Amino acid sequence: MTGDERRRQLGDNDAPVEEEIEEHFDRIVEEGAQRLARSWTTVLVTGTFGGLEVGVGVMAYLAVMHQTHNHLLAGLAFGIGMVALLLAKSELFTEGFLVPIAAVAAKEASLRQLFKLWGGTLVMNLVGGWIYMWIVVQAFPEWKPELEEAALHFVDAGFHWQSVCLAILAGSTITLMTRMQQGTDSDVAKMAVAVADGFMLVGLQLFHSVLDSLFIFGAIHAGVPIDYMDWLGWFGYTLLFNMVGGLLLVTALRLVRNKELIRERRENAPEDPEAAR
Repeated sequence: MTGDERRRQLGDNDAPVEEEIEEHFDRIVEEGAQRLARSWTTVLVTGTFGGLEVGVGVMAYLAVMHQTHNHLLAGLAFGIGMVALLLAKSELFTEGFLVPIAAVAAKEASLRQLFKLWGGTLVMNLVGGWIYMWIVVQAFPEWKPELEEAALHFVDAGFHWQSVCLAILAGSTITLMTRMQQGTDSDVAKMAVAVADGFMLVGLQLFHSVLDSLFIFGAIHAGVPIDYMDWLGWFGYTLLFNMVGGLLLVTALRLVRNKELIRERRENAPEDPEAAR
């Protein structure tokens, strides 16, 4: 008896992987297809909310940093923003790697829908974050030193291996968070993952294209001598390597593991996934 035959004998399903993996894969594909079926209006509004709610985490980070000057404690506070994203069902650009791509791979959605989700979410994350940080700076002008320190950490870093690796780690970390949250039905566990992710991203000062842009926007609003070209120079390579981390280190490997499940879903997928929805 082969290993696969033995696994089928012991499990309750006939798929070529364990039952739990099959269930999680189906859940990811179905959620991804639903997210990719959103209208332009929903994509743009959800992306705006994502930028605003990440801003809540940035505000919490700055408050704790102002009082303690401790990045790790402030990183824990930032987790509030990730919990807000989770419970408010908002969208952050880098959360759109594993789940939507699994739906596209299974032919439950199209590449055009994927690019619509990515493009609309990214732009509106930045717009929402820019607006929120203007409000934060007006409300708490005393946080200018913390904003300056945070912004210069990114824009003065320069393009080298350390910066690349920090961006790759940020992309893989937040994509892994998405996978972990998909693996449980417990809201408490999902919130714990969100807080841990916020701690890893901000407490360790990884390079995340969207949420760290808010620190830079806040510094510009506060009058720190940096400009949008400084931000763009940092943002360009950070965005690229966030995608490398999320797509290659997390998404691609899981798609390879689930290749048999993907093949089965593709065989039963509609001819035109957009028309089917």
